[in-house]
Amino acid sequence: MQTPAPDPWPAPRADAPLGATVVLPGSKSVTNRALVLAALAEGTGVLRRPLRSRDTELMAAGLRALGVPVTDSPEGDWVVEGGGSALRPLARDIDVGNAGTVARFLPPVAALATGEVRFDGDARVRKRPLGPLLVALRQLGADLDGVAALPLVVRGRGSLRGGSVTLDASQSSQLISGLLLSAPRFDRGVTVRHEGGPLPSAPHIAMTVTALRRAGATVDDSTCGLWRVEPGALRPGDVTVEPDLSTAAAYLAAPLVAGGSVTVPGWPRDTVQPGAVLPDLLEAMGARVTRTDDAVRVAGGDGLHGIEADLRHAPELTPVLAALAALADSPSRFFGVAHIRLQETDRIAALATGLQRLGGHVVETPDGLTITPRRLTGATLDSYDDHRIAMAWAVLGLAVDGIAIRDVATTRKTVPDFVGSWTRMLGHRTASPV
Repeated sequence: MQTPAPDPWPAPRADAPLGATVVLPGSKSVTNRALVLAALAEGTGVLRRPLRSRDTELMAAGLRALGVPVTDSPEGDWVVEGGGSALRPLARDIDVGNAGTVARFLPPVAALATGEVRFDGDARVRKRPLGPLLVALRQLGADLDGVAALPLVVRGRGSLRGGSVTLDASQSSQLISGLLLSAPRFDRGVTVRHEGGPLPSAPHIAMTVTALRRAGATVDDSTCGLWRVEPGALRPGDVTVEPDLSTAAAYLAAPLVAGGSVTVPGWPRDTVQPGAVLPDLLEAMGARVTRTDDAVRVAGGDGLHGIEADLRHAPELTPVLAALAALADSPSRFFGVAHIRLQETDRIAALATGLQRLGGHVVETPDGLTITPRRLTGATLDSYDDHRIAMAWAVLGLAVDGIAIRDVATTRKTVPDFVGSWTRMLGHRTASPV
């Protein structure tokens, strides 16, 4: 049993160069997509090495509420008995927490069930955009109450007509992924067209398409901004969940601050995860990166340098990169991430507020941040109920005395034991967040 961290948690200062191996937990994005597809398949599916965190446990609980058995194997895998065409809710209410994937992936599944379900969650999730998805579901034949956000009631009729919809997903690519994942079960499948502002996090939609194809769905994404999923049965699968490459950001950033090196084993050679660009970005900031067939090693280089980076396709990396930028020897500019104001918190404002509290110089721009390094001093910082923000402050704590983080436990959203693994990394031992 893990010992709860003190609140606020004093972020440890690095007192020696690192030499650690960090075994990452599974990808939240892969785990939750695989859970939904297994639930909609006919037969038994297995998720091996799934992430077990607040968001994925909420997804599993939501599927159970919709009548899908999700159980533990002796090996720690998740076994999913696909509901196929016979989903019947066993509970009236589904808690989505502050999980965008649960809030956006499960309402289309509920529309395929027979019965009424109410979705709600944390206060913050009620501010996260959902409207375009709800409008699209109504156009596809769903019966639901809700206008732009949670709470939401879905009255499932056992099937959904499907068809063609156009929506603006510039606030979140999950609005598209939520429709695509359930589309094989729609009577007519679905054709989704994005029209509006720039589409963020395109790799996450590619991840959805890849998962659908592995489950036997026919998907046409050959036209930019247009996706077509044909109706048809999904096959249950045996899915091994990749490590979460976005979660790697804090750990692989650490050597640029503390010196030494950190190695992450199990880094996939071929992946659509947006976090795959992390080693290149760290290299641009001064790291020495070594890649092998099954691992990435990042070592401190000859300094920590500022960069300019368009992060629209890897927005989850923004907080940790901003923390590094505040410690660099030259200014940095990050852009293309206006939509991260609508994630677990307003990440642009949270980063600016926290860095300024430490004495940093930050300018918020319409779609990002400009950071000019200054000497930083310690302070107690809010996590804003955001796992990525809390991890960014931990990176700063490696170099700045006196940083304490309120509610570091929010990191459980993606890392079951962040404090333990961070402490072990600083002790130069294998640090497994799993």
